[in-house]
Amino acid sequence: MNSFGPPRALQMRFLPLILSNSARPSAHPLYPRHRTFWAMAILLVPGFMLDDQLWHDVEPLLAHYGPITHVDLSRDSSIFEMAKRALRHAPSEFVVIGFSMGGYVAREIARQAPERVAGLVQIATSARGNNDIQERRSAAEAGQGAVAFKGLSSAAIKSSLHPRNADRLDLISFIQAAGRRLGGEVFGRQMSLARRDERADLDAIRCRALIIAAEQDRLRSNEEAFELHRGLRHSTLKMIDGSGHMMPLEVPQRLAEIIVEWLSHLEPIHQQKPASDI
Repeated sequence: MNSFGPPRALQMRFLPLILSNSARPSAHPLYPRHRTFWAMAILLVPGFMLDDQLWHDVEPLLAHYGPITHVDLSRDSSIFEMAKRALRHAPSEFVVIGFSMGGYVAREIARQAPERVAGLVQIATSARGNNDIQERRSAAEAGQGAVAFKGLSSAAIKSSLHPRNADRLDLISFIQAAGRRLGGEVFGRQMSLARRDERADLDAIRCRALIIAAEQDRLRSNEEAFELHRGLRHSTLKMIDGSGHMMPLEVPQRLAEIIVEWLSHLEPIHQQKPASDI
């Protein structure tokens, strides 16, 4: 899979698209009957020590909207540089969806290129800085190191899952495999990644935003989701019950339903009202 999506010549911006149920693959129930959609490019940004496989069960449901571009977070040592690299490979106009650490990168993408971002989706993420979140992550990752790295520890992974999923070996193995693919060098860079406290300047991001949080997330509190919702002035907040932090793996169908419903009401940039008019 090309982690940066199709060639630029094939990437769509926003095209009017009216789909009847018969025109949709398997008349998928996520797509309401006779609703007008805009074919839109989507950037998917994974989280800490994860790659494009995070979206394996979500991507097919989002791909009906347009081409998918996967952002690679393995090469850079700062959120700014991660966002800059993503923008070099992104289409001219898109919706960016960021999970956990990827939520920070998605917001930075929206800051660096506001004229290109039609919408911002934040999944299981935060606007707090290192002092607020690093202690929890470091405690969960105690004993890990770049030397002889074998993937994230089972204890760390279990803390990211809903209690009923904590002993699911398929999920634990899936997450550990992603860590092994990325390796110890990437682990070291991402563990030391600086995250500034953005709560005071979230208002500078003016695009439409969707915030999705899990009621039983043990890594990100509900208050962190509320902080994002209060700070991003044009945002919608959705809470999911029955999932831990790893929503794309634990409840992919429900997560996709929420995103698709929000996307179905999103307009292309040239048709959106200026932020001052909303």
